[in-house]
Amino acid sequence: MEEKKRAERNRTITLRETEKEILRNRLVTINTTEIHDDFLDRTINADLLAALPLLPDGFADLIIIDPPYNLRKNFNGKVFSARDEASYEEYLMSWFPQVCQKLKPTGSLYMCGDWKCTSALQRAMESELSVLNRITWQREKGRGAKANWKNGMEDIWFGVKDPDNYYFDIEAVKQKRRVIAPYRENGKPKDWEESEDGNFRLTCPSNFWDDISVPFWSMPENTDHPTQKPEKLYAKLILASSRPGDVVFDPFLGSGTASVVAKKLGRHWCGIELNEEYCMLAEKRLELAETDKEIQGYSDGVFWERNSAALYKK
Repeated sequence: MEEKKRAERNRTITLRETEKEILRNRLVTINTTEIHDDFLDRTINADLLAALPLLPDGFADLIIIDPPYNLRKNFNGKVFSARDEASYEEYLMSWFPQVCQKLKPTGSLYMCGDWKCTSALQRAMESELSVLNRITWQREKGRGAKANWKNGMEDIWFGVKDPDNYYFDIEAVKQKRRVIAPYRENGKPKDWEESEDGNFRLTCPSNFWDDISVPFWSMPENTDHPTQKPEKLYAKLILASSRPGDVVFDPFLGSGTASVVAKKLGRHWCGIELNEEYCMLAEKRLELAETDKEIQGYSDGVFWERNSAALYKK
């Protein structure tokens, strides 16, 4: 990964040459260890199809997948190329059934995608799981287009092994929203609370998320990974669909967001990533999480709206 010139206030996490060997030695590889006996709370630097058979079936309570979307993208020298829909669906099915084998009978799985690949993701999900919902995330950031609508949305498909027996904690993912038109009953607030900072209501989240920003240079979680997901987004998935002490598995770990958030929230983790540089970034972020448990936009057990840091950090 080439060294970039960065502004003084840029908080992007990078790797120093002096720490790479230390971080590299923390990685699990197929050549150096028996993955089957040493995979919990570890980062596996390997090809997904080579690593999956070495992991036990049914070990994960929650799986979060952020696969390459059906577009051309350079992942630190490894280029994923766009292809026709049939070929992309064939790619998904080359690994998705094997990933689902790692899910417990009571487990849940989330898979991310954009408008172009979402139909293929749905078909893959329905082939192995019971699909319960599709979350749409308004990520705002996106390249404008002169002859089309700007692509500012992503989908997150939610599926389970057993629709009659799975874990979901709605109380863990309540949102604290400012009340614009407060209603009173007998002179008292109804379903909201007054405070010196304003009027707020705790609400149940819907399947449309507009309170999460894409990581950027001034955020302490930011890395140079081109498709990094926000910690706040994964925190919602992990809090809703796993208990403390459960195992969260990410087969396309990237720079480590799923593992880092799992650690911050008291879960075990396991991630597979092909690129060594991204694996080392994940390990550095896990090290930072030893002392910094903060998740931007999440405080005191609730999720806050965008641009609310001045309130929840008081």
